[in-house]
Amino acid sequence: MRKSAFILFLFILVFSSLSAQGLEWGNHPYVIRGEVIVDLEPIYAGHIDDEYPLTIQAAGQRALEELALFFSAMIYGWSFHYDVGEAARQIDEILELEQIGIIQIDDPALQVTESEIRDMRLRVWADYHLNDALQRRMNVWRTGTIRNAQATGYSPFYLDENPGWLAVKKMALEEAARVALRQMLRGSERNRPKEVTGFISLASVPRFFIDAGRWAVIARFRVQITEIIPFAVY
Repeated sequence: MRKSAFILFLFILVFSSLSAQGLEWGNHPYVIRGEVIVDLEPIYAGHIDDEYPLTIQAAGQRALEELALFFSAMIYGWSFHYDVGEAARQIDEILELEQIGIIQIDDPALQVTESEIRDMRLRVWADYHLNDALQRRMNVWRTGTIRNAQATGYSPFYLDENPGWLAVKKMALEEAARVALRQMLRGSERNRPKEVTGFISLASVPRFFIDAGRWAVIARFRVQITEIIPFAVY
């Protein structure tokens, strides 16, 4: 028990020190916060993880990678092109996402604030401190013509090849984005459009969980639509 507590203390100390280099607490008035949970015995899309079971250090590294991904998606978001699709016309539904900006795990603004191990899972809480430019960028996502959307997405039950733990979670998140866009457009557009382009970001850190053997995620999004192309154009 004492050994586990000591290892956990070292994890907090090491990663907090790493992320806090060059940044004093409270320098920026606004932060975004989030929690991620890393399974120490991970299985994704029918594959046992190559590092099974994870060490505390490996789990901590993964937690930072997830947090960096989600904070990037909250601040910068993605540009998207969405083919709405229609079965009657044999048109597939396809969402293409392109990440706009990336936060690195050693970014000094990324700071781990708390962690704990419970039920073979590592929980990590972190803050990301926003400078003036990023505060202005975040304000854009909260004003004007931005729409709100929420959906649940799922990863595949099984993949022939293991794409990696983070890729599987990204699949579930992208699925949630597609469902959120589809539901939002159904509620706002009288006629189903053929294509939609714009920008989409996470409104908060998403919540992942296991549902019937596959990864699921509940995610809230902010959406800015720049163009809607109706079927009538074709």
